[in-house]
Amino acid sequence: MMMKSISYLGLFAICLFCGVPIGAAELRIPANTAYFEPNADGAHVSDAKGITDWNDPGLKITWFGELKATGKLTAAVALHLKKEASSKLRLTVAGQTYETNVTGLGQTELVTAHFGEFDIPAAGYQRFTLESLNAPETPFGSPQALVLDGPAIQNAHFNLKSRRNAASVHLAYPVPANTKTEWFYSEVTALEDPVTTFYMACGFHRGYFGMQVNSPTERRIIFSVWDAGKGSNANERSSVEKENYVSLIGKGPDVHTSVFGGEGTGGHSHLKYLWKTGETQKFLVTASPTDATHTIYSGYYYHPEKKAWMLISSMQAPKDGGYLKGLHGFSENFGGSNGQLRRKALYGNQWIRTADKAWNELTTATFSHDETGKADRLDRFMGVENQQFFLSHGGFIPGFTKYGTPFTREATKKHPEIVLPGK
Repeated sequence: MMMKSISYLGLFAICLFCGVPIGAAELRIPANTAYFEPNADGAHVSDAKGITDWNDPGLKITWFGELKATGKLTAAVALHLKKEASSKLRLTVAGQTYETNVTGLGQTELVTAHFGEFDIPAAGYQRFTLESLNAPETPFGSPQALVLDGPAIQNAHFNLKSRRNAASVHLAYPVPANTKTEWFYSEVTALEDPVTTFYMACGFHRGYFGMQVNSPTERRIIFSVWDAGKGSNANERSSVEKENYVSLIGKGPDVHTSVFGGEGTGGHSHLKYLWKTGETQKFLVTASPTDATHTIYSGYYYHPEKKAWMLISSMQAPKDGGYLKGLHGFSENFGGSNGQLRRKALYGNQWIRTADKAWNELTTATFSHDETGKADRLDRFMGVENQQFFLSHGGFIPGFTKYGTPFTREATKKHPEIVLPGK
């Protein structure tokens, strides 16, 4: 069957926020925006070929989108399928399930699996779940797009970009520009933390310090400092002059150190440690200017089992000589294959200590998000919960927090008691 000529890129250009204009003939959601469940890496997805290597009957393909209108919706899936091969597929939307059989036209020609008409009784996010009812040795097909039509797609919002990550979300703590911030302390409690989550507790103008979920069996505490000069935006350290390199001064036991690139360049350190969901983690970054042009930045982590502060690493940053600036935190979904899952953490008890040893509590923070959060993924939030700030992104949850919104938490009025190793 011939496909309609309106491309998904064309539809995206029509409306800044990916909404489908009233009167639009159809909405095509590319296969490269879908997710696989329960195994996020159970098939292959690419911009050029859509979904390939789908051969596990237990693997579901899911698309998510916000339908802002109610009424009827017709749904189909465009796919490649070997000539004369037969595939039986099932689609579930809004609690309604329909099955269909489709016969292939060859790998160079698209065929459309029509599932009929669904009723959308209420506005909100919907999950579109495609399943195979075929035996494993039978070709399922290679989906290229979910095709929607009908009154219910009016002004609908879908992410039509191939980047499947949830939007990164940030909170910034305002500190007067002339403050000599020597210490920056913050706590983070992860509430929902799927793999490829990074909760950054202590961000500053030269680096970041936080906790990461690398795999079901590996978690890390990470402290990194950027090089000077081009180091804040270079991809390869070889393009940065050696005089701008940060240098390692010291590290704690079992801490791995290296250099990094691809997101700026600099010095990296991490401790492999299975920090626990729901358990508050404590972080401290310190700044020690050594002369007019160099500062040593150190990351200290309160080890929950040892019940003591430990050094992750200390790094000397050239072309500096100042104190901590640009204090912030963030939450990042750094791998897109499970970007449909929610990430949520509490950020609380933020304090700074100035060069004259005076403690000041930070009780105000402002919300921001990355480019993905502008129009593609609106499920990004900040707020106050249990007297702490929270950041949440992913999950395709209704609503959103407006960029630049300030929040204030209740003060604890009790600064942390910190005894650093070797002090």
